Amino acid sequence: MKIHEFQGKEIFRKYGVPVPRGFVARSPDEAYRAAKDLGTPVTVVKAQIHAGGRGKGGGVKIAKSPAEAKDLASKMLGMQLKTHQTGPEGQKVRILYIEEGLDIGKEMYLGITLDRATSRVTFMASTEGGVDIEEVAEKHPEKIIREAVDPAVGFRDFQGRKMAYALGLSGDTVGKFVAFCRGLYQAYVDTDASLAEINPLVILKDGGVIALDAKVNFDDNAMFRHPDLAALRDKDEEDPREAQAHEHDLAYISLDGNIGCMVNGAGLAMSTMDTIKLVGGKPANFLDVGGGASKEKVTAAFKLILADPQVKAVLVNIFGGIMKCDVIAEGIIAAAKEVKLEMPLVVRLEGTNVEKGKDLAQLGSQDHPRRQPAPGR
Repeated sequence: MKIHEFQGKEIFRKYGVPVPRGFVARSPDEAYRAAKDLGTPVTVVKAQIHAGGRGKGGGVKIAKSPAEAKDLASKMLGMQLKTHQTGPEGQKVRILYIEEGLDIGKEMYLGITLDRATSRVTFMASTEGGVDIEEVAEKHPEKIIREAVDPAVGFRDFQGRKMAYALGLSGDTVGKFVAFCRGLYQAYVDTDASLAEINPLVILKDGGVIALDAKVNFDDNAMFRHPDLAALRDKDEEDPREAQAHEHDLAYISLDGNIGCMVNGAGLAMSTMDTIKLVGGKPANFLDVGGGASKEKVTAAFKLILADPQVKAVLVNIFGGIMKCDVIAEGIIAAAKEVKLEMPLVVRLEGTNVEKGKDLAQLGSQDHPRRQPAPGR
């Protein structure tokens, strides 16, 4: 689950991670009042969307007066902001964050995530702040500093000092950086985050350390423990089909192909997509209905696939373990009748109750000649 920059900064603030003062604005008048209340010679008008690269796309602008902040807000609100992470269609700007200007000395990068290769929460830091970290990793991997945290003892100050010295920091800034990392680590762990990224992390001319940006993602599977964080979800920023899938507890990711996929189990779903690509096709989605889906859940999944106008055919690949093949067959038939399916459908069923599933498929295909069961399936 993703949240906006201003929401991430509010979480940082609770854990003692320094962030600039700022106010949310949803209209030009609110932007004017925010800039006036901040009272700084310069304010920054920042578009709030769930994507990086906003500055390059025109989503971050400097205002030298409240009137200029209002003018910029009127131009930015409602625009389709396009970045390398939004795709060519862009993302509509509905919210702005008006933030105080700062006396910046240096810009750096700091992030924390789970390194699955080592099974440890790991800090990543670099002197290349303000630059896409993927670009740094590709062109200058030696400039990325990594520091893994032992889960048995947690973050230790010496690790912060180690990163600070590697970044070229000195004096009082080292202690401030260590405290910054300590708070960031605690925020990451306590909120079940999957990523906390600050780009840029700013070193002020007076030696202070402050998060100029905040990108925070959470583990969806842990949100039942954090209803306060789950409430921060902005459905306007999500693919409508992905939001609908979330309501039905389906793992769904929209892609740009034309073959809809419904599979049970993430591993089998990935293998199915790979197979489609191997033979020259393009999967339209990743969809894992899980190991114990009901007929209603399968029906919802099937309707979700067909809601994509790019889908020209549907492939169902089910290995019945906990999930029974006859339940899948019932769901497919129910959905096909409800949406009046008019496109090719290929179904592969193996496992528990497969014979019952085949019998149901035979009955269903009598009413719909285009939906014939595959031989032996």
